[in-house]
Parts: sequence; C-alpha cells; structure tokens
Amino acid sequence: MAASVVKAPKCVAKAKDVAQTRPAQASDDNGRWWALLGLVLLFTFATRFYKVTEPDHICWDETHFGKMGSWYINRTFFFDVHPPLGKMLIGLSGYLTGYNGTFPFEKPGDKYNGTRYQGMRYFCTTLGALIMPMGFDTVYDLTRSHEAALLSAAYLIFDVGLLTLNQYILLDPILLFFMMGSVWGMVKISKCTAAGGSYTRRWWLWLLFTGTMLSCTISVKFVGLFVVLLVGLHTASELWLILGDLEKPIVETVKQLACRAIALIVWPVLLYTIFFYIHLRVLNRSGHGDGFYSSAFQSRLIGNSLYNASMPRDVAFGALVTIKNHKTGGGYLHSHSHLYPKGSGARQQQITTYTHKDDNNIWLVKPYDQPAVPKGELRLLRHGDLLRLEHLVTKRNLHSHSEPAPMTKKHLQVTGYGELGVGDANDVWRVLIVGGKQNDTVHTVTSRLIFVHYLQSCVLTSSGKQLPKWGFEQQEVSCNLNIRDKNAQWNVEDNQHKLLPSVSFSIYAPGFFARFLESHAVMLQGNAGLKPKEGEVTSRPWQWPINYRGQFFSGSSYRIYLLGNPLIWWSNLVFLLLFISIFLCNAILQQRRAGLAARQAAAVEQSATQELCSCCPAETLPEPTAVAVLSEQSPQRMSLQAAAWLFIGWLLHYLPFWAMGRVLYFHHYFPALIFNSLLTGIMFNYIIRSLPRWLQHALLGSLLSALVYSFVLFSPLAYGMSGPLANEPNSTMHKLKWLSTWEF
Repeated sequence: MAASVVKAPKCVAKAKDVAQTRPAQASDDNGRWWALLGLVLLFTFATRFYKVTEPDHICWDETHFGKMGSWYINRTFFFDVHPPLGKMLIGLSGYLTGYNGTFPFEKPGDKYNGTRYQGMRYFCTTLGALIMPMGFDTVYDLTRSHEAALLSAAYLIFDVGLLTLNQYILLDPILLFFMMGSVWGMVKISKCTAAGGSYTRRWWLWLLFTGTMLSCTISVKFVGLFVVLLVGLHTASELWLILGDLEKPIVETVKQLACRAIALIVWPVLLYTIFFYIHLRVLNRSGHGDGFYSSAFQSRLIGNSLYNASMPRDVAFGALVTIKNHKTGGGYLHSHSHLYPKGSGARQQQITTYTHKDDNNIWLVKPYDQPAVPKGELRLLRHGDLLRLEHLVTKRNLHSHSEPAPMTKKHLQVTGYGELGVGDANDVWRVLIVGGKQNDTVHTVTSRLIFVHYLQSCVLTSSGKQLPKWGFEQQEVSCNLNIRDKNAQWNVEDNQHKLLPSVSFSIYAPGFFARFLESHAVMLQGNAGLKPKEGEVTSRPWQWPINYRGQFFSGSSYRIYLLGNPLIWWSNLVFLLLFISIFLCNAILQQRRAGLAARQAAAVEQSATQELCSCCPAETLPEPTAVAVLSEQSPQRMSLQAAAWLFIGWLLHYLPFWAMGRVLYFHHYFPALIFNSLLTGIMFNYIIRSLPRWLQHALLGSLLSALVYSFVLFSPLAYGMSGPLANEPNSTMHKLKWLSTWEF
C-alpha cells in the first residue's frame, strides 16, 4: 500500500499503449465495480436486517450497554471501563427512535414487553452492515482486482459470527465500523497521494475522515489503539518513500508530515477530548458509579452528598464519617455483620472496601482512651492523634492483630472486633496527615490520611485484591508492615458533627481536565482489574483463530450462539499461512534476483555502447535482468504489499491479547478476523492469477458457492435455534456439531 506512492518507471513506448486502452478499460472497470458493489450491498443488508428485532428479550451484553444508553437519556452518572462514545451513540439512537430510558435491562432473557428497543438494534446493525462495502472498496483500491474485492466482502458477509455480533445493542459493531472506516480512509489517502492529488480538497477530506474514524475507534474502546498504530506505521512508511523520491524536494516531506500530523494526530485528540466533555456534561447526576471516583470528582454530580455540600471543614472526635481510599478507583472503608470464614484468619467481622455508598460505610471517630467524648466538648482531630473507629451499624471497632490477611498473606488481618464499641488495645490507631506537622487539623476531603496501628506498627491499606464470594467480591482491607504502601492513603468524605459549623465545598470541585484525567485513570485501572466471575465462560487467545469454542448470546428456548463460520475461519488460517510462506519465498527470490541483476548490469556496463530504457524490451540484456526490473505497480507486487499490511493489521489486533492479564472473551478476536478475511480474498486471487481465465472464474465461483452453502447451514446460530441441543441425536443441528467444545 505504502509503496503505491512510488512512481512506476518512465517509458514512452509503454505510456502510448496504456493511454490508448485506458478510457475503455476504465469505463468497463467502473461498471463492474458498481455492479459488484450493488451485489455486496444487497447480500449485506439482506443477511444483517433479517430477524434483527428477534429475539424480543435481552441478549448477552445488551444488559450492560442498553442500561448505559438509558443512563445517558436520564443523565445518570455511571462507571465503565470503556470510553464513552459507543454508549453515547446507543443512547442517542434510542432517544431519537422513541425509547424513554426507563427499561431496567436487569439480566439476559428479560422480555422487552413493548419497550422501543428496536431503534438501538437497527442503529448497531446498520453500522455493522457498512463494514462490508468499505471492506470491498478497500481491497479493490489495494489490488485493482474485482475478484479479490468480491471474495473479501463475501468472507465478511457470510460469517455467521460477525453477523451475530452485529445484530445487537453492543459496542462491537460500532467499534468494527470505525476501525474499518480508519483502514478505508488510510487506503484512500495513499491512493490520492499516488495519483498526485496531495493538498487537494479530496485529499484533505480523506485525511480528516481518517482522523475522525481513528478518534471514534479509540473513543469506543481502548483497543482502538491498535488501528491507530496500524495507520501510524502506514503513514510513516509513505513518508519514508516520499523522502526517498529524489524528484521531490525535501520540503515536500516536511509539508506531508505537517499535514498528516494535523489531520491524524491533532484533530483526533481534539475530537476525543470533545467526546469526553460531552460525556461529563451530559452525565451530571449522581448514579451507581460515583464511588469509583474521588470525593472531589463526586462533588460535581447533582444528587451526590458532596454536591453543593455544606459540612464541617474540620474533623473532630465524635464525628460520623465515611473514609475513602485515596487511590484511583478506591472504595469506602466498609464492614458488615458477616465473619471471615475458617482458614482466612481470625473468625471476626469482615472489613472491606466497597465502591458504592451505603450505611455500612459510616464510622464513629472516638478517643482511644474514652468510650465517647463528653457531651458538649469539642476536640478536633489532629496530626498524630490516637483514635478508635467504631462501625456505626455493628458497633464493632476497627481492629488488627498478628494473624495474616485472608488474601495478601504478607499483610496482617484487619477485622471488626468488640461489643457495643468496647474492644481491646488492638483497636487503637494513630492518624497521620500526609505532609502534615504537629497540631495540624484533619480536614474533610482535602487531607490525605494514614492510619498506623499502634501496637503492630502497620498501615491500614486496600490491597486491591478481590475477596471471594464469601466476601461478596469486595476489596480486601489489610494492614501492611511496609508503611510506605502507596495504597495506604485515605480521606474523610462525609463528615457530620453537631458542634462544628458547616462550610460549602463547591470551591474544591475540580475542572474539566482534572475530571478528564481521573476518568482515564479509573478506566485503565478498571480494565486491568477485570477478572472472570464465578461460572463465567471465558477464553484464551489460542482458541480464537481455530474457532475452538463459541459463546451463548441467548440461552432460553430461542437460542443464539456466537460462533464463526468454520469454513471461513479455518480457510482464513490456511491463507494466512500461505501468505507467510509466499511472502518469505518472494522476498528471498527478489533478493537473489537483485544480486544477479546487479552482477549482470556491471557486466553489461563494461560492454555497452548506448543507453537503453530499462523498462523496454532489450535483446542485448540477459533474460534475468528483464525479469528483475518488473514495474513497482505490477498486480502481483500490489497484492503482496496489500496482504502484508493486512497481515500487520491482523498481528496488531491479535498478538497484544496474549500479554493481557484481564479477562478475555471470544468476541475480542473479531477485529483481527476482519483483517484476516480481507487478506484471504487477496491471497486467493494472487494464487489463481496465473491460471486460465475460465479456471479462475470456476474456482472463484466454487468458493463463493461453498461460502453461501456453509452460511445457510450455520445461519440458525445467528437467527435463532429451538428444540433439542446439538449433542442430542434428534436435534436438527446434531450433524453440525463438528467439535465437542461447540455448545449450541
């Protein structure tokens, strides 16, 4: 692709022949292109919009993204590990098609019961359907081959897995649409540049289009970074070739670099920031995800206890407080009446952090040597003071001892201990203000605090580890003997005291950029911390290309099962391996030919008596030299270059998952699948190109027929199955259960 910007060797004789045949050929090619595009659109929309509103109940992750769309309509703040654009578009599509945002989206299988969900499904399906014509045109621009473009589009159209993923209220069709749009724009820029159209209106439009698509891709999911890397590598390759074109001044490279930096870096960053600005402006009401964010962040949310809050600035003994871990995404110090199980330390009351607000987060600040502050006496809490923290609901004190913590065995266990606020010396803690001095007063929200255990000399911390089901999957709280623990900082959020005057906290509300940066820190931490839930079906990257196991979208009597068309997926692997083999063999052959050509050119130069045109027939040149100087724009070379860039796209969208520690699912492979399917169309056409024309058409027709037939066989996976499961002999799908791991 990038090499397409290099001009072909000049030859007067060849130019005349080309000029005479070009108009008729271009007209014929244009007509065929439009006819094939119409065919692609017909099959795409016929397959995608068939049964798009069925089943009429929640399927798989519609419970998450439909709910988030509702929250945008209701302007209710929430936490999610992905950037906001995809959910905003889902909410917008629902709002514009009459959905009022009241359906609860509680769990898969719940009936919609008259809810106007159809508009959101149609919106996601439309974006998913537009991938196919963009893929068709991308491959055509890369290879100038109608056959390669048609086959690549067919591989996308007739994959039942891609069909299933495109028909529901999910982020995936939105992500794949913007990703494909980025690649399409990248190829259009290259084509326009190669044709000498740099700096024209058309060239600028494609540059800005590509920048917009890149910004939108990464604004839907952070995996959009992979296509940003692909476009970046391709752009760098083009600029390198422009730099090597000696017919152009070096200032041309500088101009190209500046224009692309504006359109592909500055413009996407600006758009990305605008999307977040809209997100934070729209979601201005307190909601389910407040606790993942800092106290200052929450003070901007209408309905939050900190919004326009008036509470005491100072913290005093006798105050009722909530204490929040200061790390990104940190929860509230929390307890409940359940005990640690046997084998997890002393069987005393559990202490955790919890990211949602409830009464179990409230603690009473008491002097270490008195059951309570004398009535009417006001004693401010200061740096270095000793205290006890009594859990308001259960009346047990925050406590630690020499038992190891349940999850982090190097830490000490933290429990709730005592009866009616009466415990022992292991309930005593020293409070320190980070950067504080003697007699400094502890302040609400703004003071960062460390709680040091008086006897064990360890610090109260949130280890970040999730407790098992017995701990309600909340976060472990422990006491770390390493007092430099970066997660051992806390702040007082809510503060109630009858004897202290209240002040407004609006002056501590952060601005947009502070919230923008905190949002990213929380999202990245949330992404890294995603772990599988108990009983959840997950997968590993090695399973994806071989179509090892699918994923249930709907498990009721109307079953939907996400699984790739095995003919497409397995043949994709074959052509992937063929590309690697052919590319390596071709590279070795070209290197050998280049060496032979250089040696023969040296020999000819010694005996030459006249200058020859290198691309014209020359009887005096040995045959290998004529072969070695093939045009840079030959179809074979174009096809291999195109396949190479698509292979890089496949690698960028697949290999990084091997290094990820977070939970992974089968649907994460589909961006890589699109690159593989486009590569397959190109390589099939490359391999059969040297065959007679009739045989090429016969092979292409046979493969297309096989794709259609396999799609018809496996289409019930996407359109809905009923009756017995495939592992039962009387099931209509029994003969299609080719692998024991397929569960439909």
